[in-house]
Amino acid sequence: MRRWSGRMDTYWLEQTEADLPAHDDWLSPNEAALLGRMRFAKRRADWRLGRWTAKRAAAAYLNLPADPRALREIEVRPATSGAPELLVANRRAAITISISHRAGIAACALATRDVALGCDLELIEPRDAGFVADYFTAEEQALIARTPEQDRPRLVTLLWSAKESALKALREGLRVDTRSLAVTLPDHKHAHTGLDPWRSLQVRYAGGEVFRGWWQSTDEIVRTLVGAPDPNAPVLLEEGAFYAQPVW
Repeated sequence: MRRWSGRMDTYWLEQTEADLPAHDDWLSPNEAALLGRMRFAKRRADWRLGRWTAKRAAAAYLNLPADPRALREIEVRPATSGAPELLVANRRAAITISISHRAGIAACALATRDVALGCDLELIEPRDAGFVADYFTAEEQALIARTPEQDRPRLVTLLWSAKESALKALREGLRVDTRSLAVTLPDHKHAHTGLDPWRSLQVRYAGGEVFRGWWQSTDEIVRTLVGAPDPNAPVLLEEGAFYAQPVW
């Protein structure tokens, strides 16, 4: 089992397809080559948006320029596990990132190096009883069953998103049975329309890890983030603000 101590600061940035430049001059040579090998338009679009968001997040956090030439020096590469790693000027940066994209929106969560971190975006939409039976624990299914019907799509989406974030933090993805992840939501009943504040959650993995984190929702989308050490609520990254930490 991994062990960490202390709390950590986390940061969050979202971008949409409207934020993407038309050209690819902000990609590194390796990234441009990888994009060129992608056959399907949706895959290409999601990948570009995720990379753009991660690079912009890293540039804001490290107080680096955000012009195409500078962004080419920031590269996102898959680690052996498949999780994204960040390099600046071809050197591993002292940053852990997680990327998610859904329906033309991408998010990048960011924290200090050598921590577990996962984030996820999900559209709130109905999911059938088979989905709930296949992917949720007995306790989660009971929580869903006693939730008013009109509130179930948001709850099911939230539970699923929390599991997705935890799978990224574990660096396992869907290789792990999602029923081995138990989500606890202390205050999920208190959400309202519009943009909620960040609220706490916990995901306990049968393998031993316990991830704490945060969730937020609007009428259409759920955002989740988990990590270890316990993360503070995400800070929205803004250009021009000074967050810079040592890069290496």
